[in-house]
Amino acid sequence: MLKFVQSLAPLRPLCCAALLACGLGGNLGSGAQAAESFVYMTNWFAQAEHGGFYQALAQGLYRKHGLEVRIQMGGPQINITQMMAAGQADCIMGASDLQMLQIREAGVPVTTVAAVFQKDPLVLIAHKDVKTLEDLKSRTILVAPTAQRGYWAWLKAKHGFSDAQMRPYTFNIQPFLLDKRVAQQGYLTSEPFSLQKAGVKTTMLMLADLGFPSYTTTISCMEQTVAQRRQAVAAFVRASMEGWKSYLADPAPGNALIKQANPAMTDEQLRYSVDKIKETGMVTGGDAARLGIGVMTKVRIQASYDFLVSAKLINPAKVKPSDAYHLGLIQDIKVLP
Repeated sequence: MLKFVQSLAPLRPLCCAALLACGLGGNLGSGAQAAESFVYMTNWFAQAEHGGFYQALAQGLYRKHGLEVRIQMGGPQINITQMMAAGQADCIMGASDLQMLQIREAGVPVTTVAAVFQKDPLVLIAHKDVKTLEDLKSRTILVAPTAQRGYWAWLKAKHGFSDAQMRPYTFNIQPFLLDKRVAQQGYLTSEPFSLQKAGVKTTMLMLADLGFPSYTTTISCMEQTVAQRRQAVAAFVRASMEGWKSYLADPAPGNALIKQANPAMTDEQLRYSVDKIKETGMVTGGDAARLGIGVMTKVRIQASYDFLVSAKLINPAKVKPSDAYHLGLIQDIKVLP
């Protein structure tokens, strides 16, 4: 049975809730061995971008692999890495492997064991007169503060963008609607839907298609957790990747849990997001098509690392790629799309 604990935390577009959900499924007899408790904390409120994890709950996949999983939602005011380091979560959803490399370099012994999104959903959203990335160099761009240590640094280093054109993005589309000379960041699966509903025609430039190297929607854990609970972490990763495969085939079970956790989430938004995830091969494309959902490769990892070093966002004397990634688990699992 699912148990939901509601929270009054602020929500990305609308909802307020924190989900603590016990794993579903499994007709366990009275003599069955107790499942091992495992807590995974997401980086935002329940949405289709987290769908595979909720699907694994709904379909009883975690219980099938011996785990009693609780998914706890993060949000804009929650430091999920800090909470994991304090023992309140076993693993967390990193926004990107770039982020997790920087956290590791700062001295937190975190390691990434899988990355669900092979393509970062980050987009720059402009009005229809913009056709290329080059066209944006004369525009004001609304950028979240965290982007300065991620894609914005990449845009400056690789494409000649300037801090002079940057203004704060507050996760509100109104400034974009009011000024046709303004562009903004967004997630392909999220903000474009709101703009479409507002009747605005836009140009979407997906940074992954332009060479931005990051993985996103990671499973990242404390190094000690992987060392001491390797079997449980491996079971969580396997069940989660099976959940993503199932979710992309029929998202209804996972979506039902998402809507319970986030009552403001609509069926229309969920359909839009799932369609975009499938259209772009965000989860199943690239290396995942032949190596399995959640896969990470040394080539991609090195590209992320080299970018951070070249942009002086990490010190190579303090962190190496082998410190911040643990490839063995996902390579052994290989859940093919």
